[in-house]
Amino acid sequence: MGLLVDLGPLITSFFVLLAIGFSGYETLKSYVFTTMVFAGVVIALYYPYYFIQIGTFKLTSLIIPLIQIIMFGMGTSMSLDDFAEIFKSPKGVFIGVSAQLGIMPIMGFLLAKLSGFPPEIAAGIVLIGCSPSGVASNVMAYLAKANLALSITITSIATLMAPFVTPLLMKFLAGEFIEIDVLNMMWSIVKMIIIPIGAGLLFNKLLGKNIQWFSKLMPIISMVGIGLIIVIITAAGRDSLLEIGGILMLLVLVHNLFGYFLGYWYARLMKLTEKDARTIAIEVGMQNGGLASGIANSLGKIATMGLAPAVFGPLMNITGSILASYWYKKPPKSGDIKG
Repeated sequence: MGLLVDLGPLITSFFVLLAIGFSGYETLKSYVFTTMVFAGVVIALYYPYYFIQIGTFKLTSLIIPLIQIIMFGMGTSMSLDDFAEIFKSPKGVFIGVSAQLGIMPIMGFLLAKLSGFPPEIAAGIVLIGCSPSGVASNVMAYLAKANLALSITITSIATLMAPFVTPLLMKFLAGEFIEIDVLNMMWSIVKMIIIPIGAGLLFNKLLGKNIQWFSKLMPIISMVGIGLIIVIITAAGRDSLLEIGGILMLLVLVHNLFGYFLGYWYARLMKLTEKDARTIAIEVGMQNGGLASGIANSLGKIATMGLAPAVFGPLMNITGSILASYWYKKPPKSGDIKG
């Protein structure tokens, strides 16, 4: 009807009201955050100028501090006891980490080669594949009645390995798309991951038991931070997103779904239980889009390389929620190793 340009407030209201409606149903509550992110993305697409710059301050400067806050929150929810799972289930941890750092980077590279996108946007697809999983995967593992302890351990180990593994994978797989300074990327990831998580662990050790309210507040702060990052990236890369958005969404969705599929069957092939296979499927399929966005921003390529992570975030929350809801209704058989 030629009215698309004027529909911003209506589409935004639709997603906000949908989120409010979802909040009233136990089975739909897990979709509230993603629906609100869609509302934010619509606002960023229609009114990008509000999320690009305020005065002389560029809002992309907020991305790395927001990532650091999210990582600090992750650290406060962890303790050294979490890593005991490595000794309890070394096979599961090894398979999970190797699948995450093997399947998704290769899939990202293949999809980037097939995409025909400009080099920096194609490199963003590889980047999301080379990133570790995030806190969202732990939430979905819990909802899917998977092995939460294993999920947290895989996320933690892969995240702590990221400063060293991600730059090397990017150099090897994305070097033909853009120039990768391995040492500079390593230092950027250390600042975004190791230092905040270390501070969070120390905080939890010293004060964790005395401020229970803080552990309840941090997940909310993290979700707001992730939502804000996605909105800022969407606004910064609006023109490119409108041009290649449909194809990019399709490629990112394929990347995400193949992560679940290959992660699950790799774990089953290695004779892990159904419960552990679900965990690894979720860990492989759900990457840390926020961290990938932070890396793209540190390279000064947020409007191009940051697009795939921005699209991946909302999509993986939708597919992850659907998969978790499906598995929630089908409890795994204890001790099953045959499937």
